[in-house]
Amino acid sequence: MRVMIIPEDFTYDQYVLKPLIQAMLNYLGKPRVKVAVCQDPQLGGVDQATNWEQIQDIIEQYGMIDLFLLCIDRDGKSGRRNKLDELEKQARKILPSQKQFFAENAWQETEVWVLAGHDLPKEWNWREIRNERDPKEHYFTPFAIQKGLPEHEPELVYKTLTKEAVGRYGSRVRNLCPEDILVLEDKIRGWIEENA
Repeated sequence: MRVMIIPEDFTYDQYVLKPLIQAMLNYLGKPRVKVAVCQDPQLGGVDQATNWEQIQDIIEQYGMIDLFLLCIDRDGKSGRRNKLDELEKQARKILPSQKQFFAENAWQETEVWVLAGHDLPKEWNWREIRNERDPKEHYFTPFAIQKGLPEHEPELVYKTLTKEAVGRYGSRVRNLCPEDILVLEDKIRGWIEENA
């Protein structure tokens, strides 16, 4: 089975999405799945990542992929799910029956999925973190600084914090992110069971 993650911008998202999706697949009993992050074309934000023509081109370009996962930030926009549902519907029309495309929006940014795998400062409220429109600036970066990670080396920050979080995927991340991670996990589980 081959999985391709389509991020809105792979620059830093790849360091979150690939390890977390791999951890999810491990949790679902699929540890040997090959997971890749789409880097060609490089999408430049949510508008490009939710453009059907772009998605269709990616699906056609990577015909050997079994499961496509579009993962974008919600950014406080409650209507974003509607657009993702529409993309899933359009993808079903062109994909063979044994292949699939799922789309999910992180509440509110993928960095929150990483924070879910950590013991956070006691004065922080998880609901507030989940509802914060800009959690990267208000929580993720301050947390990285508290952990002694160099703010001027974002690649190192993302890799380090995600590496620590993935070990707690089953015990924390999926439980603390039911509106997005768990929804995506359930979709993937259903698809795996259908194609077993």
